[in-house]
Amino acid sequence: MATVRLDQKRCALVRAVPDSYPRALAKFFGSGPTSVPRAQEQHQAYRQALIANGVEVTVLPADHDHPDCIFVEDQAVVIDDHVLLPVPGHPSRRGEQPPVADFLVRQLHGGRLCRMWGEAKMDGGDIVRLGDLFFVGRSERTNDAGIAELKLLLDHLNYELRVVDVPKHALHLTSISSTPTDTDLLIPEGYLRPEDFGDLPEGCRVHVMPEEEVYGCNTIGFPNGKVLVAEGYPTVLATIEALGLEPVVLDMSEIRAADGSLTCCSIFYSPPPWLLESE
Repeated sequence: MATVRLDQKRCALVRAVPDSYPRALAKFFGSGPTSVPRAQEQHQAYRQALIANGVEVTVLPADHDHPDCIFVEDQAVVIDDHVLLPVPGHPSRRGEQPPVADFLVRQLHGGRLCRMWGEAKMDGGDIVRLGDLFFVGRSERTNDAGIAELKLLLDHLNYELRVVDVPKHALHLTSISSTPTDTDLLIPEGYLRPEDFGDLPEGCRVHVMPEEEVYGCNTIGFPNGKVLVAEGYPTVLATIEALGLEPVVLDMSEIRAADGSLTCCSIFYSPPPWLLESE
């Protein structure tokens, strides 16, 4: 999930790979998964990488009626102690949301729950956070009505939101960008430009990767200086190392085959402050 700062990545929700996974939607990065066992192995390695970097991981059971259910990022947006439940952009994915929402509301111990209504639609994968600045992608899955409802929440929380148009040859904003730290943003040539993000806060930097490494631009950073990166993207890897960070390389081939990326497979959250103080 790309809506939390590094220090808020204490817990993560993931969901097991369903038997129906070969029927997952695929249009951008792949032509569809071919091996459920291999996808399960890669997903297990992903979960272990989260745990190894200090994250408490909860695994929801697979929903075999929903082939894309492992991509939990799209089903809920966690910002501080608020949970925004969007209307997923693809109709086939809307039945995935209830168990994700129920779990997060319980874990946040009464955190504020917000729902989108009417014509609004949004996938959580269209939101990127850079420190306390938020970007939302206007895309095939996220419309202006959904963006307006997200802005209402962020205005309430005193955060700034900027809109970035996602090109037609990309799925989500997080599919083609990420923040491995709270001050660094990775984007690919041929998809996004630094000026698409406007003037950034002091100390923030945009790193432009080659177009052919677009998939590698999706990363997950941790407070310990380690960063999950997909296997096979040397410029991304070198950039992470040049930033003084330690890459943790994962094979994501069967996840990519269903248009999924690293951030797609988890929702990060942090327990309420009062609960942390009691630890």
